[in-house]
Amino acid sequence: MYSLQDIRKDFPILSRKVYNHPLVYLDNGATTQKPKQVVEAMVDEYYNVNANVHRGVHFLSQQATELHESSREAVRAFINARSSSEILFTRGTTESINLLAFTFGEAFIHADDEIIVSTMEHHSNIVPWQMMCQRKGAILRVIPMTNLGTLDLDAYQQLFSDKTKLVCCTHVSNVLGTINPVGQIVRIAHQHNVPVLIDGAQSVPHMPVDVQALDCDFFAFSGHKVYGPTGVGVLYGKENWLDRLPPYQGGGEMIQNVSFEKTTYNTLPYKFEAGTPDYVATHALAIALDYVSALGMEQIFQHEQQLTRYALDQLQQIEGMTIFGHASHSTSDLAASMPSQGSTSAAFGHETLCSSDAVISFLVQKDGHYIHPLDLGTLLDRLGIAVRTGHHCAEPLMNRLGIPGTVRASFGLYNTVDEVDALVDGIRRVIQMF
Repeated sequence: MYSLQDIRKDFPILSRKVYNHPLVYLDNGATTQKPKQVVEAMVDEYYNVNANVHRGVHFLSQQATELHESSREAVRAFINARSSSEILFTRGTTESINLLAFTFGEAFIHADDEIIVSTMEHHSNIVPWQMMCQRKGAILRVIPMTNLGTLDLDAYQQLFSDKTKLVCCTHVSNVLGTINPVGQIVRIAHQHNVPVLIDGAQSVPHMPVDVQALDCDFFAFSGHKVYGPTGVGVLYGKENWLDRLPPYQGGGEMIQNVSFEKTTYNTLPYKFEAGTPDYVATHALAIALDYVSALGMEQIFQHEQQLTRYALDQLQQIEGMTIFGHASHSTSDLAASMPSQGSTSAAFGHETLCSSDAVISFLVQKDGHYIHPLDLGTLLDRLGIAVRTGHHCAEPLMNRLGIPGTVRASFGLYNTVDEVDALVDGIRRVIQMF
């Protein structure tokens, strides 16, 4: 049973006030709040289990190691990877992509080779590839976007050449909420024998993910966006690819034998995990994944879809409102993004999904001019409503839309209809001020 009242009790911060108003937290796309189970797990480990992991013969080290490695297995199960050796712990999606950009570039990229990205990528899935292209003399190709806020798959297919070495695409846009048909994107790339990285930072918190069913070669996500701690993330990679990549950093743990003449490297996944890991955060991430799994990712998805649909209906009634992104996701689109679900319509109970996945980006006009998103966001904040403003680390997408930025409301598993109503009422109040 999906009980919002019970769920919200697990998140103490949701009961606080901001400027004497009840907090309405609608910035989940940037980071989610943490249930007390996650925080308590971190406190307990620091107080009772804290010791450096791996190779320690004493009790605490063995216990900490067991928690750390069981967390790797929890991640493996959560995204249905084939083996826990395919799960690399990083500091987040950004480091995961930088790790891949450096190692893949060193191993496989030469002058004039090409990397495909999409118009709607977060900067963390653009800049590392630009840096790699500058270093190696490679070229970035971009999948264009339609006016509806969907990727142009016909144009995508035309981008491939014998120089194409990798496709990098977001699962869900952090601005538009568009759920990209990544299963189809992967299939097209594999027809050209090209591997694919999926940025799952905005999908893992909201929907079931099965990397084997998607058949993606790499998949990255962050712990803090899925109700876990900051500073921990995951890079999944198929074992046959990870085996072929060189280490990202040198130091302890990633070695097998070291001499001044030669160093040999550790096996997967440790080859990519130099130094002491944040073993407390990895354990807390596993607790967070257990938490959302117990609620049910399908139930979370349903709740957020209903909430987003309601929010869209209410926001569109505000005079001067412009909402960016008008993708209409059918159940077949969802199947292309989450093929593990089998009968998607049966799993989610509606034929056409909301045009956004838990994200709504908008601007509001008054007297023929857009209210600046910073002004709108600042005044909403004085009403206790937390939203995000600006370009959302997606400047190329903003350039495509012809705007400098938006206001973004993004929902989580604990948000309510009453909070959507507070947002709508708050926007109306701000409009009156102008």
